[in-house]
Amino acid sequence: MEQSLIAFAAANHIPLTEYEPLSRHTTFHIGGSARYFAMPQTAEQTAVLLDHARETGLRYAVIGNGSNLLVPDEGYDGLVIRTPEGEPRWSGREVAVPAGYSLARLSAQAAERGLGGLTFAQGIPGTVGGAVVMNAGAYGGEIRDTLVGSLCHSPDGVRRLSAEEHDFSYRHSSYSDHPERTVLEAVFCLVPADRAQLAAEMADYALRRREKQPLEYPSAGSTFKRPAGHFAGKLIEDAGLKGFSVGGAQVSEKHAGFVINRGGATCADVLALMEQVQKTVYERFGVMLEPEVKLLR
Repeated sequence: MEQSLIAFAAANHIPLTEYEPLSRHTTFHIGGSARYFAMPQTAEQTAVLLDHARETGLRYAVIGNGSNLLVPDEGYDGLVIRTPEGEPRWSGREVAVPAGYSLARLSAQAAERGLGGLTFAQGIPGTVGGAVVMNAGAYGGEIRDTLVGSLCHSPDGVRRLSAEEHDFSYRHSSYSDHPERTVLEAVFCLVPADRAQLAAEMADYALRRREKQPLEYPSAGSTFKRPAGHFAGKLIEDAGLKGFSVGGAQVSEKHAGFVINRGGATCADVLALMEQVQKTVYERFGVMLEPEVKLLR
């Protein structure tokens, strides 16, 4: 199987490395190595690689920028595929974007073209594919507001999903329920707007992030989803857990909704800290926090 994968990648001109440290590919900077790490350059290469992994029974996982991902300390004994960045294809108000493209960069390019609808994503460090999977959002905006559809790869082949077929809700899409599906591309329809106003909105969002979020430390963004009727960060702060730490992992003193890597944090540290936070918040307020960060399995 190993030689089959290596030969297949070489024959299809897909860059492949062995024992790649995944801490280099996550914003948490945590985790062991992937047995194989592939960086296909196109959606077509991604699709054929996924087909090969399934046909040979090879364990695999697909990642973007690793901005919402926690990797086990023992790494991943299989193939990790990093979605390709590529380039957006603009056509008037619509844009087709490869799954591995930076969401923040797309937001900036749209604003430069006088197109709104994605300014909320100004500082989100993830990729377009990951944003579609989790219906990423901030400051009142969400991916579902402008998504027209996506190009989906599954065991049945490649097909287009309409906006309705994504079944969007808070931090959820139909991709969330179907891990066998992979976003290859997303299409957005944006809204004409004044460039100066868009620039002002993005500057405001950037300032808010700098003031309120611990951007100076590695993290995976918001650690827990927002529970109905509450804010996770407020519950954690009210439970007296700001600054609480396990090993190198700490509940941010700047924003309790973030778990940060203070230096040398392990996956075990983060998981133990998250478990203690959940336990304490539940005991104090009867609210069970649900993780937003994903553990690579």
